[in-house]
Amino acid sequence: MILTYANQLTILRMLFVPCFVLLMIYEHPKAATVLFLIAAVTDGLDGLIARKLQQKTVLGSFLDPMADKLLLTAAFITLTVPSVPVVLHIPTWLTVWTISRDVLIALSALIIHLQTQHSQFPPSFLGKCTTALQLVTVGVCMLANFYANFAMAIFDFVTYTTLVLTFASGLHYAYRSIKIIASYQEAGNVSSGD
Repeated sequence: MILTYANQLTILRMLFVPCFVLLMIYEHPKAATVLFLIAAVTDGLDGLIARKLQQKTVLGSFLDPMADKLLLTAAFITLTVPSVPVVLHIPTWLTVWTISRDVLIALSALIIHLQTQHSQFPPSFLGKCTTALQLVTVGVCMLANFYANFAMAIFDFVTYTTLVLTFASGLHYAYRSIKIIASYQEAGNVSSGD
């Protein structure tokens, strides 16, 4: 069974992405907030269901992070656009750095795979923390539509902390990539020397 219950939830989360963007653009930030919260809940549920029902699949291991990235990237871009009617906007510089990091990680993974056939790139703890904080950044922006004063009070701290973690996790992924390539080259040298 390829489309397990967990995979179906993940696909549902992907379908929420255009709905979220359209709700934001057409001035329904509160409905978009509810949808974003539901998407966040499905993110936790799909992993829990996959573990409890022993339904972990290769498809799920690709779909789950893809769904997270689609939702986060769509939310970051939408909440950066000045014309979108929200109380708080994510700074353009944070969106640019966040997306740039993700693109560099994806390109590094592709190059490593093409060069070494290495296909396992599990997220690091630092990477998971960065994703969590990026979700918090979006959450604070959405919260501002309900509790503006509280959201504004913590927004600068959240955005700058997200920036620091984005840089740190990007450097960590670069370090891991270099280690993978180096170990592959060392293994190649050893086998050619035998």
